[in-house]
Amino acid sequence: MHSRIGLFLSPVHETGQDPHLAIRRNLDLVEYVDDLNFDEAWFGEHHTLGWGLVGAPETLIAAASQRTTQIKLAHGVVPLSGHHPFHVASRAVHLDHLTRGRYILGVGPGVPFDAKMFGLEQPVQRRRLEEALPTVLELVNGDERITQQTDWFDLRDAKLQLPRFSPQGIEVAVATSGTSQSSPRLIGQYGLSMTSFALPFALLTPGAPAHINLAHQWKYAEESAAEHGQTLDRDKWRIALPVHVAETREEAYADVREGYDRWLFEYFGKAAGRDVLSPDVPREKALEARVEAGGALVGSVDDVVAGIERLHEITGGFGTLLVYVADWTSWEKTNRSMELLARYVAPRITGSAARPQEAVDFAIASRKK
Repeated sequence: MHSRIGLFLSPVHETGQDPHLAIRRNLDLVEYVDDLNFDEAWFGEHHTLGWGLVGAPETLIAAASQRTTQIKLAHGVVPLSGHHPFHVASRAVHLDHLTRGRYILGVGPGVPFDAKMFGLEQPVQRRRLEEALPTVLELVNGDERITQQTDWFDLRDAKLQLPRFSPQGIEVAVATSGTSQSSPRLIGQYGLSMTSFALPFALLTPGAPAHINLAHQWKYAEESAAEHGQTLDRDKWRIALPVHVAETREEAYADVREGYDRWLFEYFGKAAGRDVLSPDVPREKALEARVEAGGALVGSVDDVVAGIERLHEITGGFGTLLVYVADWTSWEKTNRSMELLARYVAPRITGSAARPQEAVDFAIASRKK
């Protein structure tokens, strides 16, 4: 039984705490949701701004593979602009073995803050993604030797020595944040999976392009797939956004309000230098405004179920909801939110609670005959 729910761990952790314990927390959380039957856990890669502490997500994936049994573990994502494609492919195949086929390779161009430290402009990031992606796909899931020379990597009769564990191949996903059509079109071109971020308030940097909504991201991917003779599967479309569930709506908002404020204004505002608040929204209503805009789900079980159903309506349907874990509240309250998601939200989304209820209804109806 699939929950249709996963985790997306950038991971970001508020400064001022022990970074060692913060990293350990990520592994503990993945182990916890594995027991709760979450489907996936994605690990991001960041090198700047202080909050994103994990620069080598493959090490966490490897560690998590030994502490979990059924959850799929994913790169979220490998910035191909900063890695030699052969090394990306080699690590992917090793992780495919360590997880026994539970690994997903997520790729993207990379975040601009890290790129600046590496001396890369955004156009270069995207060009490198386009150059490296078909090479990685062949190395990971193909059988041919590759000879390729670019201005940043060179391959001569390259082929991995280790066969992949998964005979059907490793699933490859491309991340898109809705800032450009290029990633959705790459997804369509190669028939890959798509992971979308529903974080519109993080994209208000002055001069940034208008946000491409989720439905249009899929539309661009489908158009590209048709042009290149590929097919896409909505079941392999993930949408990531922050989610917090509590017994009541009031409790849920109270749980995360202060942490959300620090995450929004200290991390995205001060550290990242982004314009995070619309002029017509007062700071004390920033969280409500984000939820209303579709950038987060906060509330009771009923509220979150309704929010997920709205997401399906506006997108035309997708596969998995990835809970973006932003450390907005205590670990205990986060764990409780995950439990509520698994026990009460997921069954209503997947329909897995229907048969037990049907048995009750049948028993009652039978006695009335």
